[in-house]
Amino acid sequence: MPGNSRNASKRVTSKKGASMGSGGKNRAGLKGRGKTLPADERPWHKGYSGTEKLPEKTARKQEKERRAAAAEGRAPKVGVPGTKDTTWGRGGGRATGRPAQQRGSRMQSRGPRIAPGRRSNPTKEGPELLLGRNPVVEALRARVPATALYVAQGIDIDDRVTEIARTAGDRGIPILEISRNELDRMTGGVLHQGVGLQVPPFAYENFDDLVAASMEQTAPLLVALDGVTDPRNLGAVIRSVAAFGAHGVFVPERRAAGITATAWRTSAGAAARVPVAQVVNLTRAIKAAQQAGFTAIGLDADGETDLYQLEAAVGPLLVVVGSEGRGLSRLVGETCDLRVSIPMASTVESLNASVAAAVTLAEVARRRLYG
Repeated sequence: MPGNSRNASKRVTSKKGASMGSGGKNRAGLKGRGKTLPADERPWHKGYSGTEKLPEKTARKQEKERRAAAAEGRAPKVGVPGTKDTTWGRGGGRATGRPAQQRGSRMQSRGPRIAPGRRSNPTKEGPELLLGRNPVVEALRARVPATALYVAQGIDIDDRVTEIARTAGDRGIPILEISRNELDRMTGGVLHQGVGLQVPPFAYENFDDLVAASMEQTAPLLVALDGVTDPRNLGAVIRSVAAFGAHGVFVPERRAAGITATAWRTSAGAAARVPVAQVVNLTRAIKAAQQAGFTAIGLDADGETDLYQLEAAVGPLLVVVGSEGRGLSRLVGETCDLRVSIPMASTVESLNASVAAAVTLAEVARRRLYG
């Protein structure tokens, strides 16, 4: 029709199909590969911080970044190799939720996670960083195995730092000087006093050996923790155990704190001197200690025995400390020979687990010394 500008023969739909991004085009190729690994887990990236051997190309990238940063007066944006566990677990690979037949090739390999795939949570058996001058110097004195010593640039040098550096050098432990900002990043902002010691997983004592060794002492004294989940409480208890002459600690394997870097630091290095065992079943372990000759006392705010009237303190003694919230579990409380309360003058319902343990151990030490 004259005057109608519409072209009836004009195509109104796109000749091509719906546009797709690269992810759509390569969807089949990406299927099942999971998320892309972060930079600090990619050996070809300058931010790689894995525990495997650093590729030469990556080393060159990191060195180039360090030189550029030095010229510009800024911190280098590179990883710290050896600070992030990127190996597969002992005995053939971490669990991935797939049948063993499907992950057989990975089970034969213990190399770095360089191929995209399903990410696993960091293993609990991975290396730990001990932080703080006292924990580090105590660990080195006790010859705790270590793989690296990190020292922040520009820290104040005192006798402990001097001893740390000298001992690490004598033992052939690599000493890596890094910026304070980098050490802050590695530790997640935890107070480190300018030093950090990377150590392998904590070596727990065998429970039977722990009991046997303590029974060889003049006045055997052990501590058991029932469901204490805060590693700071565990570290504080270990420090009290060392201070008051007890001979060891044992904890459950599950639903309880283990020896982590936090526990190490809170113990102020005492974890290097105090044997710690893990047990599968705490109740059975307490019964085994009783059969060996220990009197088991459970700390309970409603206990029938006053701590200051505890006659059993002079003999072989096992002090059982409950968790931070609920105290002793029912079975553990029933297994103990005595329930002991700590007299308090105020209306405070209960003490923190580590404080209660320290008060009890101090009283036991006093009775054994003065009768």
